[in-house]
Amino acid sequence: MKYQFESGWLSGARRVPSPHCNDRPDGTEVDLLVIHCISLPPGQYGGPYIDDFFLGQLDIDAHPYFSEVAGLRVSAHILIDRGGRVTQYVPCGKRAWHAGQSEFCGRSDCNDFSIGIELEGLDTDTYTDIQYRILAEITAAIMDTYPAIGRDRITGHSDIAPGRKLDPGPGFDWQRYFALLDDMVSD
Repeated sequence: MKYQFESGWLSGARRVPSPHCNDRPDGTEVDLLVIHCISLPPGQYGGPYIDDFFLGQLDIDAHPYFSEVAGLRVSAHILIDRGGRVTQYVPCGKRAWHAGQSEFCGRSDCNDFSIGIELEGLDTDTYTDIQYRILAEITAAIMDTYPAIGRDRITGHSDIAPGRKLDPGPGFDWQRYFALLDDMVSD
């Protein structure tokens, strides 16, 4: 599928608008893509919990782990689940709350100038073939829409929040991802 953005929304993605977003600072250029991973509860895939979490509607009684994240107000722009289904929570022109305390190339508050993509997974697990393919396709569309995001402006959450975050983790194959991306942007 050839993805495109219209008014910050990705064509073909399921839209689940999150209230956990706000405007970017005036004049801010979007020039960073951050790759994350998430599973709720950790290591369990499928189910409604990621949507519920990003919407601020997570039932803390549904699993003991949920009390640890109760009250957090977070979101991402895009989620790619294990089967390749794409959900968008925040339009890319808005600031999603995905990076937290972070820094990239001497600039803090990466949420201000980045797009955050979550892969359904665990930082100690591997990712599916379709997740890599869809991630590369979406990245190509992001790079087309936001030309300041080049390959050198794509990073992991662990790189912008070292010591605090581990995702996407050692199971994420950066070489494989960039090889797929290179094939798509050269077409």
